[in-house]
Amino acid sequence: MTTPSPAQASHSTPAPHTVIDDATSAIPSLDVDPFALDFFADPYPTHELLRETAPVVYLNKWNVFAVARYAEVYAVLNDPLTFCSSRGAGLSDFAKEKPWRPASIILEADPPAHTRTRAVLSKVLSPAVMKQLRDGFAAAAEAKVDELLAKGSFDAVADLAEAYPLSVFPDAMGLQQEGRENLLPYAGLVFNAFGPPNALREEAIARSAPHQAYVAAQCQRENLAPGGFGACIHARVDSGDITATEAPLLVRSLLSAGLDTTVNGIGAAIYCLARYPEEFARLRADVSLARNAFEEAVRYESPVQTFFRTTTREVEISGRRIGEGEKVLMFLAAANRDPRRWNAPDRYDITRKTSGHVGFGSGIHMCVGQLVARLEGEVLLAALARKVARIEITGPLKRRFNNTLRGLDSLPVTFTPA
Repeated sequence: MTTPSPAQASHSTPAPHTVIDDATSAIPSLDVDPFALDFFADPYPTHELLRETAPVVYLNKWNVFAVARYAEVYAVLNDPLTFCSSRGAGLSDFAKEKPWRPASIILEADPPAHTRTRAVLSKVLSPAVMKQLRDGFAAAAEAKVDELLAKGSFDAVADLAEAYPLSVFPDAMGLQQEGRENLLPYAGLVFNAFGPPNALREEAIARSAPHQAYVAAQCQRENLAPGGFGACIHARVDSGDITATEAPLLVRSLLSAGLDTTVNGIGAAIYCLARYPEEFARLRADVSLARNAFEEAVRYESPVQTFFRTTTREVEISGRRIGEGEKVLMFLAAANRDPRRWNAPDRYDITRKTSGHVGFGSGIHMCVGQLVARLEGEVLLAALARKVARIEITGPLKRRFNNTLRGLDSLPVTFTPA
């Protein structure tokens, strides 16, 4: 193993030692805290340390196992019977402690229960439904880009990455106009809550009451406009696919997963295209690359950085034995830049074959809002390619720290019209 750089060493012991109890023999342990602010500021040296140390490591700080190489992350994601979600997709083990809110019947459920509820969302968010939404979403993207070109200089996070999804997604859901300012804080809360009991999690939960109350009300059938995703979910009660108790929880799952990941994905794409003008030039020359440009930004920046699973039995991962009931932390972002899987992984390349990236997860728990996110990302980048000649970063960026998400809080830019 190479000697850690100073950046790596700040998150680790100089040389990993080995956990010696039977269930973890030959698994090196690291003094890495993947939920610390200095880690969030620059996770890449630690991602490399995690990948290069071993296929499986043990993180002393939170007493969990971790996988950061692509092959192992992919294997865990695609074996839900061994690595379950029903005990929590965060650090909390629902077999040992009560969830901070009623568990998700999508994200925090296993087959066969998950299979039935997931089928409902798959129908509500089908490719055919996305096709019906496409023209309206594209027109809204064009209008937003025109509006920002008129301004010239603005904040690419607040004025574009947040403003555009907020202009289309709540309407598609069928939400009432009043109270929509609760949507982003609520989603941020959900993703912070997957982490440990650090300041980010505790503060998010402490100030969450109004956001939770808003979302709980919006999930009720009488508050959702006809024809929206929410009403379509409730209609599945009438056909007997789900119960009246389950319907609001499924609407809640969409509100949790349908916005923040999209906002951070779009923010990542704008940030990438501004930093890689040659890639933006390629996109402008071939607008059909818009979908892949968004997909590559999701791989490159990984808006969702991590998720947990819990072992249901003793299992071997790449020859390393882990006992039953252990938490396994998957570093999706590290897998998305694993040189074992990707050529030149630290380069943003809009012509890269991105299929297989785990930015939206993989397997049965793949992000429920992925089709909506991909549609929004594609039509927005296409509008940028047609209307904008140059994206210039004009001030210092600020990161928004979250236990699960990686994204920007502010990105001052100037658009030059085409």
